[in-house]
Amino acid sequence: MTRIAVLQMQSGIDPIRNAEAIATACDEARSGGAAMLFTPEMSGLLDRDRKRAAASIVSEDEDVCLQRVRQAAAANKLWVAPGSLPILREDGMWANRSYVIDDTGNIAARYDKMHMFDVDLDSGQSWRESNAYRAGDDVVTVETPIGRLGLSICYDIRFPLLFERLGRLSCDVIAIPAAFTKPTGAAHWHVLQRARAIEASAYVVSAAQVGKHEDGRETYGHSLVVDPWGEVQLDLGGEMPSLGFADISKKRIAHVRQQVPSLKNRREIPERTSR
Repeated sequence: MTRIAVLQMQSGIDPIRNAEAIATACDEARSGGAAMLFTPEMSGLLDRDRKRAAASIVSEDEDVCLQRVRQAAAANKLWVAPGSLPILREDGMWANRSYVIDDTGNIAARYDKMHMFDVDLDSGQSWRESNAYRAGDDVVTVETPIGRLGLSICYDIRFPLLFERLGRLSCDVIAIPAAFTKPTGAAHWHVLQRARAIEASAYVVSAAQVGKHEDGRETYGHSLVVDPWGEVQLDLGGEMPSLGFADISKKRIAHVRQQVPSLKNRREIPERTSR
């Protein structure tokens, strides 16, 4: 068994304040015996006002949240997966970028969100992530103290081929940090998380944003840890920020993959169709 910590946040428009919340969680995670801490999508800055946000979205080397989290990881000898941070790319576009930071403060992996959240909801909310953010192209995994970790971000969860690929890469754990809206969260959050865990025969760790934020949005919360059988091991609810703990069991992963060897039994599906 290896213990992890999951931070449910209510990130706002001040990157320094968000960074300090994560640094405090690093201290608490280590005190609670965790080997790794997970945080939500847009942990460092959650601001839908892109004109205002632009002043805080800088290069990786200048990002105050990333640097503070690296310091906290090293100080606590703790691995940290900051769910995502908005980062300025060299081409002037932004990346919604996830990181894995090792227990010396070094960056062990980077992943840019592949699928952009471009939707119009019945609630009247409209989102066009692709207007400012450039989608990533690479599937990313990294070896960590809890096993091989596969990276994804929020809206990626709706695209099964990514998770099929992560399953074929024998990921033990898949991170799905999120800032789900309340309407989509209430309808789909739990069932999608459980489905992805079952399909990949892997743990799913989904740190989430929660509650009413400074930019006016409201997020669903319910940070989850789901085991490879689809059983929910941790649910932090939909009311407030909090820190929770769960255990990752390699024996549980092996047992589930032995009981239902779907990854081993998978076949290529031909493109042709019969009429």
